[in-house]
Amino acid sequence: MYRVFEALDELVTIVEEARGVPMTSGCVVPRGDVLELLDDVRDAIPAELDDAQDVLDHRDELVGKAQHELEATTSKARAEAERMVAEAQHEAERMLSEARARAERAVAEAEDQAERTIAAGRQEYEDLVGRAHAEADRMVQAGRANYERAIEEGRAEQTRLVDQTEVVRAAHAEAARVLEAARSEATRLRSECDAYVDGKLADFEDLLAHTLRSVGKGRSHLRGPAVASAAAPFDYHEANARS
Repeated sequence: MYRVFEALDELVTIVEEARGVPMTSGCVVPRGDVLELLDDVRDAIPAELDDAQDVLDHRDELVGKAQHELEATTSKARAEAERMVAEAQHEAERMLSEARARAERAVAEAEDQAERTIAAGRQEYEDLVGRAHAEADRMVQAGRANYERAIEEGRAEQTRLVDQTEVVRAAHAEAARVLEAARSEATRLRSECDAYVDGKLADFEDLLAHTLRSVGKGRSHLRGPAVASAAAPFDYHEANARS
């Protein structure tokens, strides 16, 4: 490349020092010297310039080949992406199906557990009510027996003291007191029995409400947010009335 620049400088010098042609802007230069310098320039030009010219000459071919390779690579990448998307979608559907199956099994188990709990609670309720009724009947019978016994004792005492006015009045008062006490005791015992039964029923109601809420939440999760929001709220009192 240094020789190229040197030859060009010599050509410039020859042209500048050349004798001018009168009445024109031309000049007379030595042909041999100029041709010799041009040969030197041509010989000194690097081979890379010829290669670059070859590249420029085949530019369209190279661009077309590169574009074809790019299209092939793009098509291959698109096919690979579609395959990966299909595989991912298939895997997602499989996972969703497994999750739905697990959710259905969980809901079925929860419903079965709820049914067993309700059955056990109903049985316990029936047993409790039966025992409460039996205890209430026993208490009433005991109160009635005490009442009748007090009446009989009062009548006997009244008969024995029929001729004694003060004694008779005292007997009447004692009989009335005993009768009132028996009635009060029977009333108290029945109130305590009713309170006991009501407490047990309230506990059973809380258990049923908690179980039904758990079942409702499981079903809401299974059906999804949209279905859950559109579903009617669960009425425990109505369900309890049906049961």
